[in-house]
Amino acid sequence: MKQSLRAKRMAKHHRRNQAVPKLNLVSLMDIFTILVFFLLVNSSDVEVLTNDKSIKLPASIADTVPETTLVVMVNDENILVGGRPVTDIASIGEDPEIEPLLTELEYRASRRNITPEQQAKGLPITIMGDKAIPYTLLKQVMNTCAQAGYRDIALAVNKTADKRGEALEGAKQ
Repeated sequence: MKQSLRAKRMAKHHRRNQAVPKLNLVSLMDIFTILVFFLLVNSSDVEVLTNDKSIKLPASIADTVPETTLVVMVNDENILVGGRPVTDIASIGEDPEIEPLLTELEYRASRRNITPEQQAKGLPITIMGDKAIPYTLLKQVMNTCAQAGYRDIALAVNKTADKRGEALEGAKQ
């Protein structure tokens, strides 16, 4: 049986409206590409030092970002170099240098290729000391680092808000 012209028009109209909509993936891929590059560029701005739960760092409003260096952690029980325990706090005497720490730092310095400029300035090191440790112990650790050739000493602190009350990043310095 033949369809009338009106029936043909109606059938054609219904077929047009039942077409499956297509998703344009080109613009979606552009957005994700831009997002990936943005995250890659901005992810290198933050440096996080591995923090031991037994160490509570003092607060600071300093803005300078430290370089990645060897880390000496000092808590109320022991001293760790690069995450490895070196000595107990109880076994440290009144000497200006801490012998086990000195031997470990000298060993690590001997494994590095030191340029003459680094030799003159001293190797860089970061000390993460608990805010409750005595100053005499911190002074002994710093003296031992200097004796081992690590004279470019940085102390790790928590970054807090500055005096104007502006909230700064919670990254560790």
